[in-house]
Amino acid sequence: MIETVVDSIRVSLVTQARVVILKEVEGDRHLPIWIGAFEAEAIAMELQGISSPRPLPYDLLRSVIGELGADINRIVITEINNDVYYARIIIQQNGMGVEIDSRPSDAIALAVRAKVPIFVDDSVMARAGVQLDEESDEETAAEGENEGEPTINEEKLSAFRDFIDTLDLDDFGQKRDN
Repeated sequence: MIETVVDSIRVSLVTQARVVILKEVEGDRHLPIWIGAFEAEAIAMELQGISSPRPLPYDLLRSVIGELGADINRIVITEINNDVYYARIIIQQNGMGVEIDSRPSDAIALAVRAKVPIFVDDSVMARAGVQLDEESDEETAAEGENEGEPTINEEKLSAFRDFIDTLDLDDFGQKRDN
């Protein structure tokens, strides 16, 4: 498992599509995950310390889990299949681990609220991780893919590069150094 943090949320000026970028804590790879506008806003609000006048679903879920005597331990992005990511929310209750299936965007929104680690399975990072060149913001396929694992489709990666080029970086209200 690879520990990651939310690096940024990017928005396409053309399509308004959002992507959350997870970055390895001890590495240079990034994992882009397409998410919905509502989920992007919920993650950004929490990271910026902005509270909602009424609880969002992620606040509610966190409260319910706590009231049931459980603790959110971590979330894990477990797999990617046909360009769809899958995640698990790991909860501890009465000394037992409970795993709950989740969309990654919902799990990430919950993780930032509960301040728990976000992990990515090694195989997911090997297949979909990219390296972002900080000077030119170009990404390259992650190195060291396992033999026998499906490789990144260069045509899809090219489409991803084209999309990234249309994005406006929203570093949660912070200006980017040029």
